[in-house]
Amino acid sequence: MPREHRAAKSIRVLLAEDQGMMRGALALLLGMEADIEVVAQVATGDAIVDAALLHRPDVALLDIELPGMSGLDAAAELRDQAPDCRVLILTTFGRPGYLRRAMEAGAAGFLVKDGPVEELAVSIRRVLTGETVIDPALAAAALSAGPNPLTARECDVLKASTDGATVADIAGRLHLSESTVRNYLSSAIGKTGTRNRMEAVRAARQQGWL
Repeated sequence: MPREHRAAKSIRVLLAEDQGMMRGALALLLGMEADIEVVAQVATGDAIVDAALLHRPDVALLDIELPGMSGLDAAAELRDQAPDCRVLILTTFGRPGYLRRAMEAGAAGFLVKDGPVEELAVSIRRVLTGETVIDPALAAAALSAGPNPLTARECDVLKASTDGATVADIAGRLHLSESTVRNYLSSAIGKTGTRNRMEAVRAARQQGWL
């Protein structure tokens, strides 16, 4: 929106989205709001914190699944390095585990991308006033799903299994013994109610635990 039609004090927004078309569309639509200005756009998670420190946004609008660092990990870093910046997670994947992880990382809101941009603009304004904004359907699903039953190490081992790595490969990457890796995999398979590690990975991803 032309500068002369903007509010005297615009809400400064950082936008992190790896899909160029989606990122451009969001920036364009948010820029049409009189009180919102997109001051930075990044395509990778690794660029979020540096961009926030440089441009000092009021709100960081982050996708979760980004190249490099995830939006959830970036949210946790922003909490430590740019505590005045409120974080709003905007994702295609409305998974209960993602919501829990986002809240643990200090995010002020969690929305799915299929909502209208007007609601997104309202949510940006709300988190800036100190409110927490969460998609209602996702909040209900998160409550019914319960907490993540996997330990941090079980998650690490499952993540290391995603490219078809052998037990020996996983053990080398994580500096564990092969027997310890097998124990973690067995425990994760049992907790997810699956038959093998690849099914366990899929189930954990569907819940947003990985």
